[in-house]
Amino acid sequence: MTTTASNSSAGVYDRGREAAGPRGSVVLGNTWQLQHDPLAFLMSTAARYGDVARYRLGNVTFYQINHPDGVQRILQDNRHNYLKGDLFDIIRMVGGDGLFTSEGDLWLRQRRLMQPTFHRRRIDGFGGVMTRRTLEMLARWEVRGDRERPLDVAEELTGLTMAIISETMFGNRLDEDTHAVSQAITVLLSDINFRFMIPFYPSLRWPTLRNRRTLAAMGTVDDVVLGIIERRRAAEATGEPEHDDLLAMLMEARDADTGEGMSDKQLRDEVVTIFVAGHETTAVALTWAFYLLARHPQAEAMLHAELSEVLGGRAPEISDVANLRYTRMVIDETLRLYPPAWITNRQAVAEDVICGYRIPAGAAVAVSPYVMHHLPAWWHEPYRFNPERFDPDMAHDRPRFAYMPFGGGPHQCIGNTFALMEATLILATVAQRYRLQLPPGAVVKPRPETTLRPDGGLPMLLQPRSANQR
Repeated sequence: MTTTASNSSAGVYDRGREAAGPRGSVVLGNTWQLQHDPLAFLMSTAARYGDVARYRLGNVTFYQINHPDGVQRILQDNRHNYLKGDLFDIIRMVGGDGLFTSEGDLWLRQRRLMQPTFHRRRIDGFGGVMTRRTLEMLARWEVRGDRERPLDVAEELTGLTMAIISETMFGNRLDEDTHAVSQAITVLLSDINFRFMIPFYPSLRWPTLRNRRTLAAMGTVDDVVLGIIERRRAAEATGEPEHDDLLAMLMEARDADTGEGMSDKQLRDEVVTIFVAGHETTAVALTWAFYLLARHPQAEAMLHAELSEVLGGRAPEISDVANLRYTRMVIDETLRLYPPAWITNRQAVAEDVICGYRIPAGAAVAVSPYVMHHLPAWWHEPYRFNPERFDPDMAHDRPRFAYMPFGGGPHQCIGNTFALMEATLILATVAQRYRLQLPPGAVVKPRPETTLRPDGGLPMLLQPRSANQR
């Protein structure tokens, strides 16, 4: 494989070679191939055409980057030349100009304002919420009828992470407004997934039933979130006690140069962005973790042994996270095999050369963490579940961008520490008390939408673990 991201040297610009790619139809290009089996298409394209491949979706030509050096050039070294692509427009429709979708000076200002909110010392305070909410879910499992019937773990974990982000964002666990936002966000996520798979669906300006439902959900989010912000500002003015949640931290944030905070619109966009990104990806990752543990009982046994040694039967606390090393290795390997954010894209502003190939100005550029995580050049037996790959005591010579479940460069997900802490505590709490097993004959396949979720959910059988097993 080529190992240089650019052929520019000594001030002489090499225009690079033209990338090759799979043939497609005259009108649709490779659209059918990609929609029929996106992961297989991307992997076969990378295997056959190397570091940079070209394919076409309708009248749009994409350049698929399949080398860590090329990804680094796009997301870090030459990032100002690559604007966020049309996949972000789908989320921007709902999340506005939140951190995930914004660019340039606005992104930089918001990132600086929000960075302290997601510092480890501040989010450690939410560990108790994460464990308690998980124990509440398990308590419901204990009293459910028909225990022999499989339970959709994907649905359960999505509800759990939604409850956690709701409480950590707004604080009040029983607030009806929080419930309304959660329901509306669920509708919006469904619409985002739909538009991701059907990109030519009419815009929100057209009064289809789906669009009316989406607009109603957006109205609910705006009314509730802006209403909460208004009440918080009024409470501040009267000297009422401060809240201790993510919204309060965002409202307290001030620009170091100007002393200004966020406007109500900026707060709204960041709250919605955190809701959308802050529960879906973690729920999907945990769903795949329980699937992989069910398929690999030896790894599950090692996880149980660690939980017994570190926790001794008690519920995990934030202080335990650093000692749950194998638990974290399971999560890291799960994120490698099934990265929830499996693809992203950018648009080139000016012509560039990546790994010796020309990227024209205006070209759409695709980067797939799924592809990067399965390249045999960087991963031995890339499709095998092997948590020991991430043993912190072992030396790794992989390039930085060979593993990128949270993206990379300055735009790396700001909530990655929150997400990893949450995933560790939830996995430890559930695995300590239950073995989750696949029903006989179960066939589980990934469904690539905005996140890489199991197609049709993940029904699993619950096997309680006795107190002396913990």
